[in-house]
Amino acid sequence: MNTLLNRRTILMTAALGAGTTLLQACGGGDDEPQRNIVEIAQSNPDLSILVEAVVAAGLAQNLSTGSLTVFAPTNAAFAALLSELGVTKEALLANKPLLTAVLSYHVLNSRVARADVPVGKAITPLAGGFFKIEATGGLKVTDGRNRVSNITATDIQASNGVVHLLDRVLLPADKDIVATASALPDFSILVEAVAAAGLVTTLQGQGPFTVFAPTNAAFAALLAELGVTKEALLADTALLTSVLTYHLVSGRVLKADVPVGSAITTVQGQTFTVNASLAITDQRGRSSNIVATDVFTSNGVIHVVDKVILPR
Repeated sequence: MNTLLNRRTILMTAALGAGTTLLQACGGGDDEPQRNIVEIAQSNPDLSILVEAVVAAGLAQNLSTGSLTVFAPTNAAFAALLSELGVTKEALLANKPLLTAVLSYHVLNSRVARADVPVGKAITPLAGGFFKIEATGGLKVTDGRNRVSNITATDIQASNGVVHLLDRVLLPADKDIVATASALPDFSILVEAVAAAGLVTTLQGQGPFTVFAPTNAAFAALLAELGVTKEALLADTALLTSVLTYHLVSGRVLKADVPVGSAITTVQGQTFTVNASLAITDQRGRSSNIVATDVFTSNGVIHVVDKVILPR
């Protein structure tokens, strides 16, 4: 009888001990209050450079209160950034305006768990600008400079928010629509056309704008279709302005937000439609395909089209 009682006592003690350990691991114990975001980062050796950066930027207090989401780059992510920018860690930490802008670009002013990530949508961080997250082979972040980062761990809970780990530091956009198009060789005729129509200043403005950008091949096909030379098209300012502004929509419309099947009103005033296959039907019943989407700029987004669309 005593042996049986002893066995029961041992089993109950073991069960209670296991339950207590599980509760503590989940952060549910009263003896160990949940740490804030800064304390979470300080406790992780792989976030030591992030902690240095937060302190150097004077953001430790800001990240210790409120309800926030932080996308936290690892030490390896910071090392890669230093190589990419060609600067030392000391130089980066000494550049407080840049450091503050970059760090604030990793912070959202609300708690967003993995399950609540608005996939494909524009996400606006504290620094302004935007980035998006896609769920393709894991969660991937595209930043304002069209660089891609992987979220390697999610839902690290803190008393004032949640932390997700990144393998690459995010950077806000540094080029407007005109500068972005100018840097891409396949848009050289579009850039010439924008300059000839006097639209450069407009497309360098605050916006935001969405541009459906025809490639050089698309312009070459248009010249053949209209039976004109490039010089003649660029000289016809009225036609050129009408055509180019027909490719321009006010507001930032990412691929995920394209109103499929509905009329989309352009800056030119007329509309076109986009179907579920991302084919555009213009006012003349001609079809063009959107062949690349969501090229980010500081004042909007570019979608690439394989045929120039035309108003009536």
